[in-house]
Amino acid sequence: MSATVPGKAPMNQEALIWCLASVAAIAVAAVVVLTLRSRALGAKLRRAEADAQQAKAAAQRQVEAANNELVQFQEERAAVIQEAEQAAEDRTKGVLKGAARFLQTLTAESTTLLDKIQRDYGGHPVLKDLLEVHHANAQMARRAEGIAVLCGGPLGRRKRPASIYDVVRSAQGQIRNFQRVELLQDSNIALKATAVAPVALTVAELLDNAASFSQQDAPIEVTFKRVQNYMCIVIDDAGVSMSDEDRQAAMELLSGDTAPRLSQMGTQPKFGFSVIGLLARQYGFSVDVTGVSRYGGVRAVVRLPEELWTMEETPPPAQDAPVSIRRNENQASQPQAVEAVGRTAHGLPKRGQRQTPIASVTDSGRRSEPSPVREVSASRSGRGLGGFQRGTLAGRETEASSLEGSEDR
Repeated sequence: MSATVPGKAPMNQEALIWCLASVAAIAVAAVVVLTLRSRALGAKLRRAEADAQQAKAAAQRQVEAANNELVQFQEERAAVIQEAEQAAEDRTKGVLKGAARFLQTLTAESTTLLDKIQRDYGGHPVLKDLLEVHHANAQMARRAEGIAVLCGGPLGRRKRPASIYDVVRSAQGQIRNFQRVELLQDSNIALKATAVAPVALTVAELLDNAASFSQQDAPIEVTFKRVQNYMCIVIDDAGVSMSDEDRQAAMELLSGDTAPRLSQMGTQPKFGFSVIGLLARQYGFSVDVTGVSRYGGVRAVVRLPEELWTMEETPPPAQDAPVSIRRNENQASQPQAVEAVGRTAHGLPKRGQRQTPIASVTDSGRRSEPSPVREVSASRSGRGLGGFQRGTLAGRETEASSLEGSEDR
């Protein structure tokens, strides 16, 4: 058996205690160091986060400033481009307006000259060719008037009212296929002088549109309807109907709310509806093309308020018929009776039964009539075109000097 050494056990216990105390002290020191280090790292992290937030806010402010500068630059750029486009548009319109006024003057002079030639040499066989020239001249005049309206130029002015029937006949004479137009009824309504030119141009553009989008032999019917305080000119064609999108686009143009831009019309411009919209807005009438004709085509309705028209008052007809005498060099004088024509309260002739396709009213208050005596061959060859020629000036014949009005219209 081994003997226990006295005093050794207490020493081992003390050593163990000291070891445990050292370990505890080291552990406490480590905990303290780790705690202090964690706090330092947390403070550093918070400082880094704050710095990052400040840098982020500064970057956001710089981005916002850059965006604001970019938006301002884009707005200034758009304003400069718009101003340049508007200046170019105005210059283009100014040039076209001057050219259109010159063409209007030329066509008015040509119309006057051709009308005089017809009156002086109405019995000559060349009448048919002259009337074809007159027809082409009327179409060119309509195009010049449309360009003038688009460019802010004025239309010709009239001094007298005109029958709405004769105004529509005048419009008929300004399109290519005028023979297809059928006026199914007469009317006792007269347009006031200020409304004659714009209504004639509006109806001519609608008739031209109807003729362009229908077959060559399809009829175009025109009727008059009085609805409440409006006088309506109804145009029915047998052409292709419009889709909902086309109707919406057409009505937007016809409203006149948006001024058309020449630069957006392309190389083959179709500005009929744009011209109508400007005229309707300026003179206070409206045009609708959303209806469907009985043939399945388009029904166009021109609604004229009562401020633009009046009733024709027909006085008693004249009692005695005047006598017209035409002398020839190799023939004796031959008096021929001319049908008596009554006058309305507006100075217009009283209309009887219409025999010729087109009748006209001039500013002097008389109809343009052919010569009393004609050769039979010339009469047969030029009868249809002769009627057309007399209508090209109906309701819209103006003097060349009438174009010298104010352009701020």
